[in-house]
Amino acid sequence: MSSPDLPIFLVLLPTLLLLLAPKTQAIQYSSQNKLFSEYIGAEFKGVKFSDVPINPHVDFHFILSFAIDYTTSSPPTPTNGNFNIFWDTNNLSPSDVVSIKHQHSNVKVALSLGGDSVFSQPANFTPVSVDSWVANAVSSLTKIITRYNLDGIDIDYEHFLADPKTFAECIGKLLTTLKKKRVISFASIAPFDNEDVQSHYLALWKKYARVIDTVNFQFYAYDNTTTVSQFLKYFDKQSRNYTGGEIMTSFISDGSKGLTPAHGFFDACERLRKEGKLRGVFVWCADDSKSRGFRYEKRSQVLLAMKR
Repeated sequence: MSSPDLPIFLVLLPTLLLLLAPKTQAIQYSSQNKLFSEYIGAEFKGVKFSDVPINPHVDFHFILSFAIDYTTSSPPTPTNGNFNIFWDTNNLSPSDVVSIKHQHSNVKVALSLGGDSVFSQPANFTPVSVDSWVANAVSSLTKIITRYNLDGIDIDYEHFLADPKTFAECIGKLLTTLKKKRVISFASIAPFDNEDVQSHYLALWKKYARVIDTVNFQFYAYDNTTTVSQFLKYFDKQSRNYTGGEIMTSFISDGSKGLTPAHGFFDACERLRKEGKLRGVFVWCADDSKSRGFRYEKRSQVLLAMKR
């Protein structure tokens, strides 16, 4: 028995509803990956590479913290470029580096030189001479980099018992040599807005910018009352200081300093992204972020992966 004919609008109703329904838009990822970097291992809180969320749509750099040219004895003494490891090797071993890079093709691992302190005393940059420091540094770091299957170096000296010219020659020649020998594929520097620090890093930048790939500027070293507009002014200022450099924005996990994620950091980054100025984000540090669930690491990487 045939059913009676339905009015035409009822026949077309499902199609009309489908056409008029709001569409859910998927995230459109950028075809050119931005960089996300995170320092790890300095605070010995048991954090592992595998704890940190990794977005496949960004370039991801772990930065082991730190290798320092000081003795491991107490009290520590300078070694003129003979570097020792001061990160959490129990949880961040050579096999752990191989494993995380095997699991994630977008991951590279670097080590950072210097840092603020060694056994609670300043980690001073203390070369005996340019040539002797460079020779020792190339030799000792090549051994560490090879053993750990590392890809790059970050320069994070914050205290200096040498003038800016000597610092520039030591670090510049080190990076030039390691790149020429293909021991490393990338290098970064991590200055902050302090007169003495800037004088050393700007001297390095002026002569050796060609061997420096990114500037991990410590924007979190500014006061914790920093506003979005102030942050953007600081970013423009440092972009002028390090002309032509890939300037990374940054925040500190514990929210103690600078413009924090809870108070506008991502608003500032979104402004920079829309203006085509956001090259990447780095975080200090995974050790502190572990207890916070890496919430802001996840958000940073989603932002970086988006199209402009």
